[in-house]
Amino acid sequence: MAQPVPVRPLDVRVPSPLEELADDRLAAAGLRLYLKRDDLISPEIPGNKWRKLKYNLQDASERGYQSLLTFGGAYSNHIAATAAAGHYFGFSTVGVIRGEEHLPLNSSLAYAVSRGMRLTYLDRATYRDGAHPDVVAALRARFGEFYLLPEGGSNVNAVRGCAEVPAEIGQPFDVICCPCGTGGTLAGIAGGLGAGQRALGFSALRGGAFMSRQVDELQRQALGAVSGNWSVESAYHFGGFAKRAPELDRFIADFRDRHGLTLDWVYVAKMMYGMYAMAALRAFARGTTIVAVITG
Repeated sequence: MAQPVPVRPLDVRVPSPLEELADDRLAAAGLRLYLKRDDLISPEIPGNKWRKLKYNLQDASERGYQSLLTFGGAYSNHIAATAAAGHYFGFSTVGVIRGEEHLPLNSSLAYAVSRGMRLTYLDRATYRDGAHPDVVAALRARFGEFYLLPEGGSNVNAVRGCAEVPAEIGQPFDVICCPCGTGGTLAGIAGGLGAGQRALGFSALRGGAFMSRQVDELQRQALGAVSGNWSVESAYHFGGFAKRAPELDRFIADFRDRHGLTLDWVYVAKMMYGMYAMAALRAFARGTTIVAVITG
């Protein structure tokens, strides 16, 4: 499947940079760490958002769709990225937002509107059934035909996009780590690994068993089978999605002071905290080379 073609100028940096990180705590555990800087792919469609959307945009274009519709919370990066993608690739966009409208709009939704997205709202009970045919039919009756993107953007095309990450890494490595929200990034990355490599996903949500089922199903749909070279670590969610704790904030501040990089606290910081905690517990064998995907 070819690359999607923007109708407005868009700077996309792929492959994203790979940077080795020197840290005495990891060196003491005999580990080597590289950061895969997917956060630098694009200012408006960064990280795994670009990888998840890329083949969906191409598919929507080839099938003749002119509109994209997707779901998300009021602070969803996926909603903002879909709005940006519509702007740059010539699609109208609709964002179905969980909960009630609150004015003035927060910065995420205000940005989506500035990129041409129409917003509509569903109460939380209806939102949970957003994929139900009756809900989708009601949305089509209101907004016309659209290409449907699931919440978080994780589907077969998203898995295919994320599967390209390992091939971009020009250094030998043993383990690749990524944050998990809907499972699509982990499903794709694991599917692109070589022999002897494994993927470790850090869930930003409670319920690792649920996340594992999501990854299983996405791999079956996209790859035809579960690859078996991945696992989900669910001990570092800090209370659940979009929850944080002073311990996590201290880790973010310390990492910024040491390395000059401020970690996204919703996803990436939880992954990095978990990875460092596991390193301190000697969960990785000495001599292991790790790649951490900075998704945004």
